[in-house]
Amino acid sequence: MELNFKEIFTAFMVLFAVIDIIGNIPIIIDLRKKVGHIQSEKASLIAGVIMIIFLFLGQSLLSLIGIDVNSFAVAGAFILFFIALEMILGITLYKDDENSAITASVFPLAFPLIAGPGSLTTLLSLRAEFAIENIIVAVICNVLVIYIVLKTSARIEKILGPNGINIIRKVFGVILLAIAVKLFAHNIKALLV
Repeated sequence: MELNFKEIFTAFMVLFAVIDIIGNIPIIIDLRKKVGHIQSEKASLIAGVIMIIFLFLGQSLLSLIGIDVNSFAVAGAFILFFIALEMILGITLYKDDENSAITASVFPLAFPLIAGPGSLTTLLSLRAEFAIENIIVAVICNVLVIYIVLKTSARIEKILGPNGINIIRKVFGVILLAIAVKLFAHNIKALLV
């Protein structure tokens, strides 16, 4: 097993762009407002575990239940679409339940926001290009960045203030909506062919 830092860096940057944890800060702040507290360690750890398991079992897991990667991505696009609508229109589609702080740390934060269809399908395509150990290191590095952002989201909120958060929330809502549409359009094309 030999680690290749160029591969690790490339895989890290690709995953970092797809996960877009910085862009998700408004969503994280919004979730924290709804549920009071987000378990940063739990959310980061679960997201990391989901990504590493999917790296090894993703393709076979999806084909076992008769789902292709494109269908998986289209389903994920719908979830992202509804989260984006919440951000832009200021409405609530996601209902809280009793264990909301624990639940929100897992869904929708760890999955599908962090370890979502975008990052999971990216992992499958990275696997075709890079050595598996390099991808695992890249995933772990991303999980650390995610943890830091989740832990400091309250401080980031203080710096930006309510108006700053609102503006960023709407802007990133539109960006998330665009990502959802792109994910949908790209994968629906492959399904219809």
